[in-house]
Amino acid sequence: MATPQASQALVLLFIAAMCFVSSVTASVDSPFIVAHKKVALKRLKSGAEEVTVSIDIYNEGFATAYDVSLTDDGWPRDTFEVVSGNTSRSWERLDAGGQVSHSFQLESKVKGRFEGAPAVIKFRVPTKAALQEAYSTPILPLDILEDRAPERRFQWVRFISFLKLLSDLFK
Repeated sequence: MATPQASQALVLLFIAAMCFVSSVTASVDSPFIVAHKKVALKRLKSGAEEVTVSIDIYNEGFATAYDVSLTDDGWPRDTFEVVSGNTSRSWERLDAGGQVSHSFQLESKVKGRFEGAPAVIKFRVPTKAALQEAYSTPILPLDILEDRAPERRFQWVRFISFLKLLSDLFK
């Protein structure tokens, strides 16, 4: 699983890309859909791994998106079982500058690495006949039921290394 620094870097990159793209499309009077998909893992005492998926959808454009639908069917049924919520959801509209969120929980008892696909968002623009399509950010690869190094230990090692570096500087 990715380190917190890598996750923060991806989020910052996503925000920078969103700002750039929204500034480029600022003159267009249409919806501009941006979606961010996040995943959190939690080891259960039953020997399974709980996967909480949350998807935030933003309309960064200047017009309302209608008939917005979210589909996140990239979770194989032989590996993941939906335990709460649904992998799809729809909204009647998403106003300009608006945001909607959706989350669901999965459970896996299969050990291994999983690389998920982005969620698909479809929406209608009043000036176009065809449905428009947008994709969420992809998730980092997930190590399901893998042994994880304790993160606190890493933090202490880095802190002690930092203190040692400081003491060397002030000698």
